[in-house]
Amino acid sequence: MATYYKRIKGKNYDGTLIKKAERSVKGRGDGRISLNDAKAILKTVRDSSNYSDIEKATMRHIRDNYDFTPEADRWFRTQIRTWAATKASGKKAAP
Repeated sequence: MATYYKRIKGKNYDGTLIKKAERSVKGRGDGRISLNDAKAILKTVRDSSNYSDIEKATMRHIRDNYDFTPEADRWFRTQIRTWAATKASGKKAAP
């Protein structure tokens, strides 16, 4: 049975998000997360109405441990910040 969590250095992370990041950088391209990859990762984060502490920690881990293309980095930082702010304020995020 697969587990929801991926344990790294004693901490639990969202296994699905970690797998998406890993797949994004392995076996193709230049080893960085592209804009399309970043969009897929964000879509997975936004799949629920809640931005959990595990998802926040996972996104921090991905930002700290995976390289993004400059375009993907700018887009992703803006989108995750905007979306997280709507979750904190209770507003609905734009699609």
